[in-house]
Amino acid sequence: MKIIKGQSLLVDIVIWTLLIATALLILSPIVFMFTASLMPARDIVKMPYRWIPEELYLDNYAQAIKGNDGSYIYPRNILNSFIVAGIVSVTTVLLSALTGYGLAKFPFKGRNLVFLLIMATMMIPFEAIMIPLYLVATSLNIQNTYIGLILPFLTNAFGIFLMRQYLITFPDEILDAARIDGSGELSIFWRIILPNSAPAVATLAILTFRSQWDNLLWPLLISQSEEMKTIPLYIVKFAMEKHTNEGAMMAAASIASIPILILFITLSKYFVSGASLYSSRKG
Repeated sequence: MKIIKGQSLLVDIVIWTLLIATALLILSPIVFMFTASLMPARDIVKMPYRWIPEELYLDNYAQAIKGNDGSYIYPRNILNSFIVAGIVSVTTVLLSALTGYGLAKFPFKGRNLVFLLIMATMMIPFEAIMIPLYLVATSLNIQNTYIGLILPFLTNAFGIFLMRQYLITFPDEILDAARIDGSGELSIFWRIILPNSAPAVATLAILTFRSQWDNLLWPLLISQSEEMKTIPLYIVKFAMEKHTNEGAMMAAASIASIPILILFITLSKYFVSGASLYSSRKG
């Protein structure tokens, strides 16, 4: 028994050591970004690297916000990213939940075929449809507009797959009881399905928000003016300018990372509860 306990303790120590080492490996670039954003450029390139700044150097953030040309366009680009990522996240969650609910709980002829066709679109890379989408946007005259940035991403196959897989295990008895009480399908969706799908909804929302927040390729095509560009476009342009130092680059990247970190920390509890709930239903 003592040998077994000793072996168990050794295994625990190895597992925790690996987990801590992995966490440090993942977090080190993020820590470097934030600490470097608070240092003068000359301190960033010093070796060995000083992980704790000697003093807070906030001029990097001032340069990142106002830009090298002093136009203060970065706040507008941040607002654009919030608008696009926020609207796309809401529409993706609602449309994916509605579609997933229909595919999971309404038996109809060809349901599996419809689901397979939706899944098949996941095999098509965005680069393959990028030019046709741009030609459509040009013909509709929606380039350099919020509609042009948002319209191609109102929903996606992964969101439908996620919601369908989550709702397929939802108890039918609850839905039948609601129908007996006289509730319509939309009422059931709003009052029962959506509130009880918080883990899946939160997961889909944060993944969609992050995807649009980091989206570079489509805004690069559709946005012509500086006022309609998003955060990734500003960071690329800012980093390529010859007057930009390393600290200001890190400051611009840090500002762009803060909303995603806040969103993840706020909704992280739903990932754990969603995983445990899904496992219990599978069992």
